[in-house]
Amino acid sequence: MEPGSLLGLPFPLTWLRVPERWEIAAGALTIQAGRQTDWFVDPAGEAEPMLNAPALVGAVAGDFTLQARISVEFGSTFDAGVLMLHADDRCWAKLCFELSPQGLPMVVSVVTRGSSDDCNSRTVESGELWLRVARLGPAFAFHSSSDRRRWELVRHFGLPAESVSVGFEAQSPLGEGCAATFADVGFEPGRLADLRSGV
Repeated sequence: MEPGSLLGLPFPLTWLRVPERWEIAAGALTIQAGRQTDWFVDPAGEAEPMLNAPALVGAVAGDFTLQARISVEFGSTFDAGVLMLHADDRCWAKLCFELSPQGLPMVVSVVTRGSSDDCNSRTVESGELWLRVARLGPAFAFHSSSDRRRWELVRHFGLPAESVSVGFEAQSPLGEGCAATFADVGFEPGRLADLRSGV
């Protein structure tokens, strides 16, 4: 079966970059990122763009929310499991459960409009985290949650693109690879009523 159907999503998914290994078991997607893989366009221009991390995405029309419970086999700094928005290789955004340089799991977001920004949000004490992506007309919102009951706004932003796909990514920019698992994937059409309400 097609990956989107196996995850209960009402739209097909395709690979932007194919991983070393992937599987769907018990409704959870696991993606194995290879060594030195990432999506990042250095805003200082001092490094070549990295656009080689495995990502599985699908096109969605209209407002929606996509959420998942993410766990990562952290090994190296910047290893991450990611919810991703993608228009093209210079227009995309990602919401990451990522290992910081201090060795702490944290919420990180990146928005790329030609070049990438990089924003650290909060550290996470548990080994898993809920992440959510929402589309609200021409804008998007990233949220995180420790329990799926109360959501914290990470950022609210726009992308200069008419068509955007959404999905899942794993990365290991400095390491030898890592696996990220996306469980309890949920998709809802429609617009969030309030970005900052916590629900």
